[in-house]
Amino acid sequence: MHIVITGGAGFLGARLARTLLARTAFSLAGAAPAPITRITLVDRAPAPADLATDARIAQVVGDLNELLANAPQRVLPEDASAVFHLAAAVSGECEADFDLGMRSNFAATHGLLEVCRQSGRAPVLVFSSSLAVFGSSPELPLPEVIQDQTLPTPLSSYGIQKVIGEQLVADYTRKGFIHGRSVRLMTVSVRPGKPNGAASGFFSGMFREPLAGLRAACPVPDATPVAIASPARTIEGLIRAAEASDAEWGLRIAVNLPSLSTTVGDMAAALGRVAGPAAVALLDRTPDPAIARIVKTWPGRFEWTRARALGLAADESVDAIIRDYVRENPDAVRAPAAA
Repeated sequence: MHIVITGGAGFLGARLARTLLARTAFSLAGAAPAPITRITLVDRAPAPADLATDARIAQVVGDLNELLANAPQRVLPEDASAVFHLAAAVSGECEADFDLGMRSNFAATHGLLEVCRQSGRAPVLVFSSSLAVFGSSPELPLPEVIQDQTLPTPLSSYGIQKVIGEQLVADYTRKGFIHGRSVRLMTVSVRPGKPNGAASGFFSGMFREPLAGLRAACPVPDATPVAIASPARTIEGLIRAAEASDAEWGLRIAVNLPSLSTTVGDMAAALGRVAGPAAVALLDRTPDPAIARIVKTWPGRFEWTRARALGLAADESVDAIIRDYVRENPDAVRAPAAA
């Protein structure tokens, strides 16, 4: 089996590749399990060293739009049967640069779907959508709890681009060009490495930086609600989407992944329980109105009945999420109490 991961050199893409490679076999869309013989990572950046040296990994380095226009067979090789489409510009970037968002999130997704259609092979395609497809405003408030049937009401360029992607995936699936599944990712925390341009980036930074002995921005009020998921639970959701049969997945293409409902204040308290008060003291509470404008529209509570029926579950607690990060990234932790 040959699998393609766009955004494959990024944090989630690389983690997904490692998880897939660790399996002896993989069941695609309810079919009989088969060994994974090849994973192609498509990204602007080269793959991490451990993946680059694996004989089962192929790398395609370059701009996705340019590759789709000039070398589509490199993005979707003839024997590829599944695509995880993770490549995207993130929320803060899209709000600051409209053209970047439209190119990276709309044009690239449409171009990839067209290549899948022209191949005539109807591959399984898992599209990484986002909770940002839901936005609340005084004129159109969201329900207290977002359910599977709640209609998207995006209030950011990023959220709108993700809704467009979901609808494209739905229509290309309806026409038989792909077997599409859109998964709405929750706020993923804790992401290792350096901060990115996502408005939600501080939800990882408020753990990651203090654990490393560094100051971190916490630019919204403690009462701000958030629906979070660990990297491990997020990868489980992506993989299960590819594994599910058409009957298991159902006719509605997009699924809300499991989430742990919490608040920024509760997250800070969990940091204190794991790493001590000195870590919490490193949080910079200076407000950032630009980030707050985006984040405050996102819902913090989800019901995920369909994901539960697929066998997926949320994280146990914020404390457990932090401890998982500490265990997986010992070299990035400096707070003695967190060890």
